[in-house]
Amino acid sequence: MTTKDTAARISQLIQEHEAEIGSQWIAQLEALTVRGTASAKQQLRAHCQQFLAAFAAATRSGELENIEHRSWDEVRDLLAEISSSRAKSGSTPSETASFVFSLKQPIFAQMSAAFAGEPETLAAVSWSINTLLDKLGLYTIEVFQKAKDQIIVRQQQELLELSTPVVKLWNGILALPLIGTLDSARTQVVMENILQKIVDTGAVIAIIDITGVPTVDTLVAQHLMKTIAAARLMGADCIISGIRPQIAQTIVHLGVNLEDVVTKATLADAFVVALERTGTMIVSQKA
Repeated sequence: MTTKDTAARISQLIQEHEAEIGSQWIAQLEALTVRGTASAKQQLRAHCQQFLAAFAAATRSGELENIEHRSWDEVRDLLAEISSSRAKSGSTPSETASFVFSLKQPIFAQMSAAFAGEPETLAAVSWSINTLLDKLGLYTIEVFQKAKDQIIVRQQQELLELSTPVVKLWNGILALPLIGTLDSARTQVVMENILQKIVDTGAVIAIIDITGVPTVDTLVAQHLMKTIAAARLMGADCIISGIRPQIAQTIVHLGVNLEDVVTKATLADAFVVALERTGTMIVSQKA
């Protein structure tokens, strides 16, 4: 039996028994799904019906070995949509792949009945269906993983932005409290945020507070100097606060040159200096 003959028999079988295959498949998937609302079950049924129709249409092309063929475009697009939505909803890769793999049993049940007297035909179509559904199942895992990776990257970017807030303390004075390790990627976000805030507010002083930075090594010091240099190019001077004794010793041992940068032990001390530079005075009122 040629590949095209096998494909024609498979397509005809699915079309003739689409209702039986679909009902058995849906029942099997619903049994595997522990959690799920009524709307989720309705969506699952719709996906199964769409996939079966697209699968039967694709098999008529005779391309059973190459799922990248244009005849499988609709099937791949549907699987990509299902995999992406499941990645966003928190499903696992195995749960997503089982959407395809679980189709084997109902199709094989119909093939066994239809080709009971044709063992060679049964063997040929069974092998083709198994191989084909394996490829489609692996495709869903690949799309699922790509969608997960995109979600993780987006969450990392959002966390970076949340972990580098630029706060306006006073007219012309900004504060950037840093918490955690300062690496190259985070330095870029820090630099972009503080420069944009300088443009938006017209600030002339930016306080970079490193109280929450656990360690300062050569790389961290270089990142700080780059941020300070970029801020100066925008017309704002920088003050570094949160210089603890151990950090001061580390900076000295590393030979980092901070002579032209004002440093203070606390954010409060740095704020006082910033107020003085902007010509602002704090007066204590007595009762």
